[in-house]
Amino acid sequence: MKQLSLLLLLLLHFNINAQDKISVYFESIRNNEAQLTAFFAGMPKGGDLHHHFSGSAWPDYLLAKAIREDYWVELNTYTVATAAGKTGTWKKFSEVSDLQALKTAILQQWSVKNYHPAAGPSENIFFDSFGKFDAIMDASVPEALLELKRRAKAENLSYIETQFIRPKFPLKITGNDSLNYRLRQAGIQKDTNTVFSVFEDLIRRFEAGGAVDTALAFNKRVSEQHRQLQLDDDSFTLRYQNFVLRFMEPAELFKHLYVNFISADKSPLIVGVNIVSPEHGEVSMQDYWLHMAMYNYLHRKFPLVKYAMHAGELTSGLVAPEELTWHINEAVRFAGAARIGHGVDMAWEKDSRSLLAYMKHHEVAVEINLSSNEFILNVKDDLHPISLYYKAAVPITISTDDAGILRTSITWQYVLLAKRYPFISYKAIKAMVYNSIRYSFIEDEQVKAALRKNLDLRFAVFEKTFGR
Repeated sequence: MKQLSLLLLLLLHFNINAQDKISVYFESIRNNEAQLTAFFAGMPKGGDLHHHFSGSAWPDYLLAKAIREDYWVELNTYTVATAAGKTGTWKKFSEVSDLQALKTAILQQWSVKNYHPAAGPSENIFFDSFGKFDAIMDASVPEALLELKRRAKAENLSYIETQFIRPKFPLKITGNDSLNYRLRQAGIQKDTNTVFSVFEDLIRRFEAGGAVDTALAFNKRVSEQHRQLQLDDDSFTLRYQNFVLRFMEPAELFKHLYVNFISADKSPLIVGVNIVSPEHGEVSMQDYWLHMAMYNYLHRKFPLVKYAMHAGELTSGLVAPEELTWHINEAVRFAGAARIGHGVDMAWEKDSRSLLAYMKHHEVAVEINLSSNEFILNVKDDLHPISLYYKAAVPITISTDDAGILRTSITWQYVLLAKRYPFISYKAIKAMVYNSIRYSFIEDEQVKAALRKNLDLRFAVFEKTFGR
């Protein structure tokens, strides 16, 4: 027993010594991007919790497939399709005379490559890009999933929680216009009784129309594909979030959200539900409280389903000042989000100190996306609220958002973190890596424990190289 205790003490001493040495080295390279890149390329990174599947695929690969399979392309919008549209100027790739020039132009529309402000507002370039390559993405799901896994493993990333494709529920809702009017009028008054009453009526229609069968059929397809592609192995795990689109009319959005909750409730692979699309969009802003009410209501029906939300992806000038004061508050306090994505407007939120304390106490993690916030919102350096979250001890995770469209990587997010925020130490960064497993929505505790153990081993090897 004495020998075992001595061995444990020696190992503990070695680990502390290695962490001290690696911290000293880390501070010595803090302002050198090349050295930081090499450092973080080798560092284990745990999970990427804010990850859009459709925006993660590298646009160059999607374009190569479109050319190889001779898709149609609209020469003004650079949208691709399997058949020519009814309007616009469409050609097959094989019919284009200057293919290289077209490829260059397409990549500048499908991603941030060579972006210049003269091309238009950055948020428009970003959000408009998705619809241009949807046709290829829909036909490339298995290849894109395998690409995602290969890149993750190459970057020492062991877990991804991706916002995947959503179940499609084609049920037509009768009386749609009157329902939407009633919901919006009740939303203006924040009348939860009326809103919840409408939700109850809608759910009866959804259940009669096959909502459960739709969710289960979707889950089966996801499970079969996941197994066939062998996406999980000893060093990598993938899980999915369903999502709804903020620009939908209220009754239609609630229909899809309800099916998403059923899906997440019935599947160990689909671990959460999200809400996406520009938060500053006209419908998004108008119906924001209604959307939060939907989550509040469905949480009561499905208490075990976890959900994250894009909340506070706003900044000064993008919306009116008063609109910056309440989105994160509603997402966290009323809707009950377990995590929020972005959280950029925290400094403007009403009573932000109380909100930050609430997030710390209830362990509501924030998913920080530095490249995304810089490109879409022009928020970076000390304008970014990461210092507020960090100093309030709110759990922080680092993520990519849309690595393909933004032409970035998880490694580069950590480089930006280290270079821009010198008050965040190596020890704190390591804690953020562990947060990405701790605050993941993985349901199986054995899977979660295995990921933590794998992370322990990876860090032991990584830090040993600096402890010699």
